[in-house]
Amino acid sequence: MNIRTLLASAAIVTALPMLAIADTAENKAFAIEALSATLGAGDADAVDQYFAPGYIQHNPDVPNGTDGLKDMIKMLSASGNFKADFARVIADDDLVVFHGRYEGFGPSPMIAFDVFRVADGKIVEHWDNLIPEAAPNPSGHTQIDGATEITDVDKTEANKALVADFINKALITHEEIQFTDYINPASYTQHNPMVADGLDGFGAFMGEMAAKGITMTYNEVHKVIGEGNFVLTMSDGAIGDEPQAFYDLFRVQDGLIVEHWDVIAPMPAADAAHNDAGKF
Repeated sequence: MNIRTLLASAAIVTALPMLAIADTAENKAFAIEALSATLGAGDADAVDQYFAPGYIQHNPDVPNGTDGLKDMIKMLSASGNFKADFARVIADDDLVVFHGRYEGFGPSPMIAFDVFRVADGKIVEHWDNLIPEAAPNPSGHTQIDGATEITDVDKTEANKALVADFINKALITHEEIQFTDYINPASYTQHNPMVADGLDGFGAFMGEMAAKGITMTYNEVHKVIGEGNFVLTMSDGAIGDEPQAFYDLFRVQDGLIVEHWDVIAPMPAADAAHNDAGKF
């Protein structure tokens, strides 16, 4: 789905009935419109209509404020090579998540999660995590294909709690758990470029890392964002001695995780060009 397709479909979600859901849908539609009018159209002049002057930027390559965003849009537009395709957009109150693929940021396409915070009719804050696109994984899945339909909106909080509990117990405190209490053993689709489907695929990957003396640790979950059957966690941790930012997207069905996407990228160094707001 490109930005314009998302914009055309945004009106559908604004008709949802409950107040909290309606607020979320309104923020989602606004964020889609904002990206379409600015990044998608290559129009830096439209930034002031959608982004607050005090816009907080967590990408260490772009400064706070709208001027850095305008400069980036001008650069991408001038190149003539920029393209954005989003597979999923989920929203949770004032936060809107885009999951997709960019061309034109560098020599190879990038897979990204972008998170925007909306307040008082403007986008006021942005987080992201990006990595170069990889080949399909051992099960043939790409980093963005798979299910896209948002369902079970009434189960959002329960699904967020399930995922947060799994991350905390399995990856932070390393408690003894039954993985089948969290992950469907009969149907678990994996989009990490190096991991095959199923619990066996996950176990094999972790075994290969252990055999090489490589550890993967999660330190803290900074955000849990969910809409219905989709839940995104934003965490920091490390692979070996290298600090990493982990963005993990889970799809939950009938109380169990059935699908997973991620973007794992190095944490910015303290001396990164623009690191005022920090990664999280």
